[in-house]
Amino acid sequence: MKKILTALLLVSSLTSFSQSEIIIGQYFLKLGNEKHQIEYRLNLKADGTFEFHSYINNQNGIPPIVHKYGKGTWILDDKVVSFLTNKEKDLNEKYTLDFSGSKARFVTKPLRDKTDRVVRTRLKFFESKIFWIEGLDIFKT
Repeated sequence: MKKILTALLLVSSLTSFSQSEIIIGQYFLKLGNEKHQIEYRLNLKADGTFEFHSYINNQNGIPPIVHKYGKGTWILDDKVVSFLTNKEKDLNEKYTLDFSGSKARFVTKPLRDKTDRVVRTRLKFFESKIFWIEGLDIFKT
């Protein structure tokens, strides 16, 4: 009985570790045209931290170029990534975006799907206090 329980615990811990390994990496989204460009970059690191960069180049805007940054920690629960920002440690003059309470679903092609359809690996934000983050799909590079 002890061997069975030990095996089950080992398999479940390896499964959660492998999910974390798959999700780690760079995510990117580019929108717009030559007059209005928006780029989002998200880096999920293996140590459980993240960095986010938003770049907006709007030739008609004031100011025309805007950079916004965010950082903090992330945790994976099943296929939901939760983002946390420590206001004392992570926020400063450069890093102003508070990702606390932001959640994204990790979307990938299911292993059982043997069709030729292409499903790009991405994070789909479904909850955030940052209004322009909610609903955003950002793709793994």
